[in-house]
Amino acid sequence: MPLLNMIFFSCPLLLCAMGALYSDYAGILAIFLEGLISFAAYFMFSFSVMTGFALWGFLLTILLSVGLVLIFAVIIERLHANSFIAATAINLLFTALPSFFAVTQFNNRGVLTSPAFSFDITQIKIITILLTTVILVTAFIFLLKTRRGLYLRITGSDAEVLLAKGVNPVFCRIQAWGAAAFFASIAGCFLSMRVSSFVPGISSGRGWMALAAVYLGKKNPLRITISVLIFCAADFFAASIQNYLPAIPTSVVLSLPYLVILGVIALERKD
Repeated sequence: MPLLNMIFFSCPLLLCAMGALYSDYAGILAIFLEGLISFAAYFMFSFSVMTGFALWGFLLTILLSVGLVLIFAVIIERLHANSFIAATAINLLFTALPSFFAVTQFNNRGVLTSPAFSFDITQIKIITILLTTVILVTAFIFLLKTRRGLYLRITGSDAEVLLAKGVNPVFCRIQAWGAAAFFASIAGCFLSMRVSSFVPGISSGRGWMALAAVYLGKKNPLRITISVLIFCAADFFAASIQNYLPAIPTSVVLSLPYLVILGVIALERKD
């Protein structure tokens, strides 16, 4: 069903957009999302092959990803480093590490496959959609309906209010990056399970699309969701258009989602 496929296709980007939203509220935008998606996709494959059990691969990948980002966040806060520059450096690190570990562990820089890492696409669709729905609903409830969620939402704009209430905004910023890592790592796991392999560059710009969706959505959940669906529709269309129009150059097909993003941003600024 086309609608089900579209929802399935949108799940990783929706998760990344939630991570970007959490970090944006905290005032430390998670620019590392793009690299972390590929990092998580690789370790989902690696841990699953090593343990022989995909659930262990999933859980270990999330623990590793969130743990590393929390360590980086603590160091950044302790050293009072520029979070934008630091996040950019972290993104470059996460982008490079899969290639290093792939050569070290599998002696292969290309696509990695294994009989121990193979999934039924129908089952993966159901699991991805259901788990994404549960995670996003829970994340929105926490963000909009709980006291801790309120603290997180005002961290970036009214940190002095938190200090007056005895709440440490540093903890909220670290928490926001941990949440962003959690969402992005799950997105990376889903992407690798979708194709039953690890593919270099598997994130395909989803981290940047998530940041653009939050910018266009202006922190409004409905607007962010609509932005994500527009981006995913363009990405889904680009992925299938050559089946019907093979004469279209590959470079045009690959650039289509980004052209749509630029067009939507241009229209938004015009309005």
